[in-house]
Amino acid sequence: MGISKAAFLFLFLLSSVKGDILDDYLRTDGIWILTRNKQFYKTNNEKECAEKCEAEENFNCRAFLFTRKKLQCLTLAENAKMTVTFNSTDAVLFEKKIYLLQCKKGIGKDYRGTEAKTWRGIPCQMWAEKRPHNPNYTPEKHPKAGLDRNYCRNPDGDENGPWCYTTDPATRFDYCNIPECEGQVTHTGEAPTVECMRCNGEDYHGEVSRTESGLECQRWDAQEPHMHGFTLKHFPEKDLKMNYCRNPDGELRPWCFTTSPTKRWEYCNIPRCTTPPPVSGLGSQCLSGKGEDYRGRISMTESGNACQHWNVQFPHKHGWIPGRYPCKGLEENYCRNPDGEKRPWCYTTMSSVRWEYCAIPHCDETEQVIADVPMKVPLLEECYRGKGQSYRGTTSITASGKKCQAWNSMFPHRHEKTPDRFPDADLRDNYCRNPDGDSSPWCFTTDPSVTWEYCNLKRCEDHTQEHIPNDPPATMARNVGLTTPNTPASSENECGKVLVRSERACEQYSMCNAPPGSWPWHVSLRTSTNEHHCAGTLIHPQWVLTAARCLQESTEPSSYRVFLGIQGLNTAEPSLQIQNVQKVLKEPSGADIALMKLNSPVTITDRVKPVCLPETSLMVKRNAVCFLTAWGKTRGTDTDNRLKDVEFPVLENRICNLPEFLNGSVRNHEFCGGFTFGSIDNCEAEAGGPLVCQDKDRFVQYGVTSWGLDCTQPSKPVFVQIPRFVSWIKNAMVAP
Repeated sequence: MGISKAAFLFLFLLSSVKGDILDDYLRTDGIWILTRNKQFYKTNNEKECAEKCEAEENFNCRAFLFTRKKLQCLTLAENAKMTVTFNSTDAVLFEKKIYLLQCKKGIGKDYRGTEAKTWRGIPCQMWAEKRPHNPNYTPEKHPKAGLDRNYCRNPDGDENGPWCYTTDPATRFDYCNIPECEGQVTHTGEAPTVECMRCNGEDYHGEVSRTESGLECQRWDAQEPHMHGFTLKHFPEKDLKMNYCRNPDGELRPWCFTTSPTKRWEYCNIPRCTTPPPVSGLGSQCLSGKGEDYRGRISMTESGNACQHWNVQFPHKHGWIPGRYPCKGLEENYCRNPDGEKRPWCYTTMSSVRWEYCAIPHCDETEQVIADVPMKVPLLEECYRGKGQSYRGTTSITASGKKCQAWNSMFPHRHEKTPDRFPDADLRDNYCRNPDGDSSPWCFTTDPSVTWEYCNLKRCEDHTQEHIPNDPPATMARNVGLTTPNTPASSENECGKVLVRSERACEQYSMCNAPPGSWPWHVSLRTSTNEHHCAGTLIHPQWVLTAARCLQESTEPSSYRVFLGIQGLNTAEPSLQIQNVQKVLKEPSGADIALMKLNSPVTITDRVKPVCLPETSLMVKRNAVCFLTAWGKTRGTDTDNRLKDVEFPVLENRICNLPEFLNGSVRNHEFCGGFTFGSIDNCEAEAGGPLVCQDKDRFVQYGVTSWGLDCTQPSKPVFVQIPRFVSWIKNAMVAP
């Protein structure tokens, strides 16, 4: 893997031999810096651009950008530590190494970091200012000393290290607390706490709790002023203690939400460790856990698509650039898991398939095919109680004698009943289980012609063998193409449960026709003349949730009707229910969310059923399996106005609001989704529609579609955060 960036920077400082001019710079491909303080030059190559940076007289040049197509050179007063960066395929960023090191060597005469307060916490005076102290050391007198802004420096070689003039009139100068580049470990009495970071700081467990601009961090267990999903419950292994800076999601470096209502998050100024990380061999060659340490050479997805090289941006643009993530093993086009996904993955070389998981053999199964789990002999008199959801035996044979397929395998049948999506269902090996509340334990089979069957198990109560037919009733359909009749459901409290388990007929991240009955809460909001107007969601037998913008033309209940239980807007279906509207309520603070009370409760069936609302004020966790549904045609491909769906990633607002995406336009009570690069094929959202996420055997609605409906574009659409308004929704529904 080579030495770390920080170690390389340290070796640079130790070196006294002057080589190529570019040796003084750290190169990163595909990155652009957003800054106003820059100068443009026309040069022929990177070396000439570096010479312009060295000779820059308008400011201290800390970095430069070179565009390979236009041969354009931009000298910069800031580097990636000081301002916003984003991806730009044609650009190459060169940063002066001396300005990247946030620790000092020896007395720190070469220190060029951004610490700007004394060891007592007093802010430093600007070197160019004359108040409150008239300085002896100024940028004009010492142009080579790096006396920028009010950063701590050591222009006179003080043996006590970097210092600054202070903003306290009673204290002319004082020293700064700059960590040493070596031995940056403090001891707390329990275990050593590393106060520097390696790689991208995922293993940083220090106690820095302020951002690089000095803002105090918000506690991870707090939801004010910023609501988020980064909680200890969702990320138990990420050490989200107090308000300490952390990197739970594979960012460039540790960060935190801030206590400022106007600044959602910022990076933290954590110095880089200068000693290389411990060598751990070649990394794992098989799958252990989520496979984040997998360093094997498999470069094909589980469906047989070749992987795209990590250092190229075609056919899919992305942000996982090897130079930015030096410890992620992003070599060649090998399958990796740099972002804590469920298992290793890669971008594919097919333009129609952005990314897929890879089939990596488990470390305890390296000598067998993943799908080839041996048949276990069950214990004598094995049985199950109730519906068998608590069954934890080892039977792996169906009622007709077929061998069960492993739950973590996609062969011969692709499915969504995986261990990571149902963590409490004990989906080990190929043992019979009941993760979704069916009538008894079942499994997918290893017979390509039979998707699933119930298992050869007895019920404990009477120990009589249950002969369940292999052709399932319509309400238990798992095979492609099976539909469900309009039969009453057993309980009105079964919110968010779907009994249909049909496989999608198109790619994972393409919008296509939803399987019949798969989203029984999705409704069509129509005008009094029956013209489809917006989408909505059934959240209670007598209440529909939609977007406030859908009610702009009129707030009169008589202006609207609600159609439920249908797959197509223009077809007559036996499951159709039509309701008039009794009451219309817009959220009082002006959020784009509204409620509609129906004239009477609907009849709950398998085709008409409420979705669940979030139980708490927490947002959905990262990597949750979420779906966007919408009426209408897929862009340019279909005109039948069928209900469509697509698996849809949820994005953090600090990503949504970057300048290159939605540029701060996503408000605190909203969030965005989709991909930051590339697109979802044939995707068009609809105002008022839901974004639902899977929670064990139910679906919970976390968003109401609001604006930015073209979801083929990065970071769109934008949704209203339902967790913020659960109290308002529940109070409104019980009010007289």
